[in-house]
Amino acid sequence: MNTSNVGVVSYGVHVPIWRLDRAEIGKTLGTPSGRGTRAVAGFDEDSTSMGVEAGLSALDGRPDPDALVFATATPGYADKTNASIVHAALALSPSAPAYDMVGAPRSAMGALVAATDAAHAGRRTLVVASDIRTGLPASAEERDGGDAAAAALLGSGDDVVGAVLGRGSASAEFLDRWRIPGDQATRVWEERFAEGIYTELVTDAVDAALKDSGLTRADVSHVAVAGVHRRAVGSTTRMLAKDATVVDDLAGVVGATGTAAPGLLLASFLDAADPGQTLLLVHLGDGVDAVIVRATAALPAYRSDRARPTLARQLGTTRAVDYARFLTWRGFVHREPPRRPDPDRPAAPPSARRADWKFGLSSSRCTDCGTRHMPPIRVCRSCHSVDHMTRERIVGEHGTIATYQADLLAYTLSPPLIAAAVDFAGGRLMCEITDADPAALRIGDRVEMTFRRLYTTTDGVHNYFWKARPVAAAGKDA
Repeated sequence: MNTSNVGVVSYGVHVPIWRLDRAEIGKTLGTPSGRGTRAVAGFDEDSTSMGVEAGLSALDGRPDPDALVFATATPGYADKTNASIVHAALALSPSAPAYDMVGAPRSAMGALVAATDAAHAGRRTLVVASDIRTGLPASAEERDGGDAAAAALLGSGDDVVGAVLGRGSASAEFLDRWRIPGDQATRVWEERFAEGIYTELVTDAVDAALKDSGLTRADVSHVAVAGVHRRAVGSTTRMLAKDATVVDDLAGVVGATGTAAPGLLLASFLDAADPGQTLLLVHLGDGVDAVIVRATAALPAYRSDRARPTLARQLGTTRAVDYARFLTWRGFVHREPPRRPDPDRPAAPPSARRADWKFGLSSSRCTDCGTRHMPPIRVCRSCHSVDHMTRERIVGEHGTIATYQADLLAYTLSPPLIAAAVDFAGGRLMCEITDADPAALRIGDRVEMTFRRLYTTTDGVHNYFWKARPVAAAGKDA
């Protein structure tokens, strides 16, 4: 391949603010717990909402992509396209198709390969990869896993910041880990069995990627290895790291993030790389995929212009979650709910009619008097003019808390529910606040909007909408 003008144009990540100290697992259950922390998706986050956050970071003001591919091993819906929700929340053009690649962590590499091929054909594709890794209490999957999302826009031209020079794959059928539809947790075969198979496949995939790129091992400056099979990741890293710098796989602070891991490690490399440095990115999962990426001269300017928080900033902005609350959020502990009626199922017709508000969060502004309306309306509340409105997207703006209250009785998996009135440049929005400590909130605090799952009804309908999040919780300076 070795086509230097095709590759990553922009990228972004989302690591949830919540961290579970692995020592808490061992302390509670009396089992080996390991060291460090794992990232935990909040009670109102799932693979779809995290994917939206990563996608927003990757696009960051750029023109719409020609297509969107959403990859995850833990989709919010089966028999429904999750990518269409991400597409709507990113307010992409209706002409841009949105597809799922779901079922296993390897889907992310499949999406990346497909997007690279599309870039060669002149079509820019946004790849969004997201995952929530859940295992039974006291399992290695629970301990070692982590939740995160990553996104990359693949294209061609002078604005490519990470050129894809070559790729290679090696596939084989063997029983490593599996989960049948409906199960909460993944099951794992004896790890030593799969480790030997992965070792052989790694050699084949890496040799193929080097041949495709026209490079040798000596030309590779950095190596990153991702995968949920921790023994195989360790042995592969040791095998490939003899003449290259190892990119930290973040296992000690975030965990093995499954589908999101390749994108997370790619972002980690590009956040720190000098132009000309080359990454060998290897992913283990029902086979092995290897991609070689070179940092280009456009990378420093891209980093300096980026407004969204970097991976390092997100890793430095955290809140602790205790093990009991973690188990509640994952559905392993069923607590007494608030003594209030269960929330109603959102109806499909009004959701479709107001999709630009429900998913895209677009306000309307009167062209006659300048009044802003949230949700958007046709008749101005101030001057009463009709249909003299322009649409403005709220996502990306900072708002200010005008007033708020913490409600201990409202329906929520993580009480209290914090409701607030937020001012946005001439308009006021009533919404929930998430990722916040109610005792630390103050009127006048700055917030931004984040896509979340409000609740899931008893018949499995997810009600997605936007919540406000303190700017500091997003990894930005307050």
